[in-house]
Amino acid sequence: MKIFLAVLAIALWIGLLEILRRAGLKFWRYLAGSCGAFLILMIIVRPFITVPLARLVTAIAGVFGKLSGYFQAYFRYGVIFIDSAKGAITVNIDLECSGVIEISAFLSLLFLFSVYNIPERIYIGVIGTLYTILTNALRITVICLVIHFFGTDYYYFAHTLIGRIIFYVLQVVLYFYVFTRPQIKRTKTGGFSYNAAGASKTENAGPAIAPEKAELIVKEDEEHE
Repeated sequence: MKIFLAVLAIALWIGLLEILRRAGLKFWRYLAGSCGAFLILMIIVRPFITVPLARLVTAIAGVFGKLSGYFQAYFRYGVIFIDSAKGAITVNIDLECSGVIEISAFLSLLFLFSVYNIPERIYIGVIGTLYTILTNALRITVICLVIHFFGTDYYYFAHTLIGRIIFYVLQVVLYFYVFTRPQIKRTKTGGFSYNAAGASKTENAGPAIAPEKAELIVKEDEEHE
């Protein structure tokens, strides 16, 4: 029954996108497409990828932990053991730390982003997903380092503040280069295009005059005076 309802909901969603496309309502189609894609990823796909993502992030962060000796990662269980001068703590990489929510949001926004064609969206989606995984692993590594050097009392501070600031600043950089910058470059206002600003200036400058013709024009002007 759940499978039937899921298939029905997806079919209705696709039908809505087609209606909006034929009506020429691009904004509402993008909004409905992004929200629908996010719900599909979170409800249907998330249960299958949360644990693998958590293990992958744990393994990547564990590479630095193993090299430095500051913490130990057990990627099969999604657990990181951190030892400090003020005690030890075990950090469990769960849904929030796995990055599945951020990856789903990124892919959903990219799904119908018309600035790119379909092959470009696939390529950027893969690169953006890998980037998010690596930045998330960096966030986990920073949290572990703060706990190791300052003690377990700093867990909440490291996890809630420092780790999130680092991660979301890096996510803003990703969103700027994927969504904001290309959109600005391809925006046209009347006959002006940001992407061809340099070319527009050259075209509007008028045809160049050869030096010999310029001298002739000056002499003619002097004779008329």
